[in-house]
Amino acid sequence: MTPITEVEGRRLSLSNLDKVLYPATGTTKGELLHHYARTGAPLLAHLAGRPVSFLRYPDGSQGEAFFTKNPPPGTPEWVKSVDVPRSARRGEDRGRQVVVDGLAALMWAANLVVEFHTPQWLADSPAVADRIVFDLDPGDPATIEDCCRVALWLRGRLADDGFEAYAKTSGAKGLHLLVGVAPTPSAEVSAYAKLLAREAEGAMPSLVVHRMRRDLRTGKVFVDHSQNSAAKTTATPYTVRARPEPTVSAPVTWDEVAACAEGTDGLRFLLDDMPGRLDAHGDLMAPLFGEGHPPLPS
Repeated sequence: MTPITEVEGRRLSLSNLDKVLYPATGTTKGELLHHYARTGAPLLAHLAGRPVSFLRYPDGSQGEAFFTKNPPPGTPEWVKSVDVPRSARRGEDRGRQVVVDGLAALMWAANLVVEFHTPQWLADSPAVADRIVFDLDPGDPATIEDCCRVALWLRGRLADDGFEAYAKTSGAKGLHLLVGVAPTPSAEVSAYAKLLAREAEGAMPSLVVHRMRRDLRTGKVFVDHSQNSAAKTTATPYTVRARPEPTVSAPVTWDEVAACAEGTDGLRFLLDDMPGRLDAHGDLMAPLFGEGHPPLPS
């Protein structure tokens, strides 16, 4: 029998709770759902008001995964969705996307076995970014330690323009930097991010590449600025990733980034690490919320 639970007055059917999703650790679907329930407050804050794209992997991290922006089949009528214009859907016509606006919607989505991905803009202001993102992706044999060295450089460069950067693990191989910015058209934010990626390559040519070509990325950190495009999304803080083990896109301190750059901390966190980190640090990315972020330099 499928368990039924009530969340915020909504009755949810939670299926296959004993199913192993991560064979390497034996992590079950029930444990995944428990993670999303106990990290619900900070995760919901980062999802709030943003159209969500889902990477679904219902047969586990080693099974087929597929990416969807449209509301999945069977989406309950009480789950909020919004109309998203073509300019924010990579060439598609207007479509609808889910907005996860409460714990009930979060647990409904988590039951589908998903990664959560969001754009750098809010649903009520499509293609007007309130965040800048840099995805630091190491090309083998480059490592997360190399990403941390690049992150420290970018932090300083952003500070020169009045910005405060916040770091998180990607939950895969690399590191993400997020920066609050006064609402700005995504195209302008994309151009600024590309400029800084090119500057990083100029400052560290043996370590950094700003172009996506695979043949250029061996042994270097690709500073991916393209996720600032209105049509692109980035893994949301605290989402679990469809990797061999249940790694989490986890916010980290700059002291941890500096230690990683020195090779003393690999910055890899699993879902069971999150309660302790939240108890110790709270949400390290909470300063991204609210108003008062600086504009792009003129």
